[in-house]
Amino acid sequence: MSSKGGKGLRTKLTGALAVLFALLGFPFLHFAQGAEVPPELKEVGISERLGSRVSLEKLEFRDESGRKVRLAEYFRAGRPVVLNLAYYGCPTLCGFIFQGMVKAFQELDWVPGQRFEVVTVSIDPREKPELAGSKKKSLVEAVARPGIERGWHFLTGSEDQIRALAGEVGFGYRYVAADQQYAHPAALILLTPEGKVSRYVYGIEYPPRDLKLSLIEASSGRLGTIIDRVLLFCYRYDPVTRRYSVIATRLVQAGSAVLIIALGLYLALFWRKQRREFTERESVPHV
Repeated sequence: MSSKGGKGLRTKLTGALAVLFALLGFPFLHFAQGAEVPPELKEVGISERLGSRVSLEKLEFRDESGRKVRLAEYFRAGRPVVLNLAYYGCPTLCGFIFQGMVKAFQELDWVPGQRFEVVTVSIDPREKPELAGSKKKSLVEAVARPGIERGWHFLTGSEDQIRALAGEVGFGYRYVAADQQYAHPAALILLTPEGKVSRYVYGIEYPPRDLKLSLIEASSGRLGTIIDRVLLFCYRYDPVTRRYSVIATRLVQAGSAVLIIALGLYLALFWRKQRREFTERESVPHV
């Protein structure tokens, strides 16, 4: 095999590995403990920055119409934000991520722009607003829910602004010149209304329940009904499975609380009835 052919095979294999590990949701830097990381995958992955604040007022991009915007603009409504770092011309992984987002927004009972905002930022500084607008049009049409176009924003920007944002949220990516593609992880990043990193949702599928619980958590419980907040109490984010799982002890606690409340109401009604009957008996004249 020629050296050129061997190099081409190696870059394709590296690209395939990048996609595989992104689909699994694991940071590339730890894909094989003790093994040498291929140069194309170095610095690629998620380094969680939970609780860190994004520089909303400093970071500037252009939206799908070409208008210059600051990231802070999408936080002024006081809603949590789903941040998606990808690129519009991606031939592989980003397509799966976008499909997962479309499916989640179709099934979620909240619409972006009403309870939360979605901001997609291209990691490729060569991409322009025209391409962002085209991608927005196709994805909004795929979701097919009224009003979503007002809540899902597609941005492009300069290399320094993109790198600054990615660094603040711990999103490591790398351009692979041999493939003319970006190696990057698959994850959505939940930000609080104040711009703090709240949660990472890994992979290419985003179950509506997990996404909803992440949004409630990111809003500090301000989103959702009392039932939604009780669900968050009964579920806990599992860093191993990277999903929200039921906590048996909390279910027992919640059940006990309901039982105590029900018992208290029953006793209050019983005592009230007894007191009323006693009062009625006392009011009857004795012969």
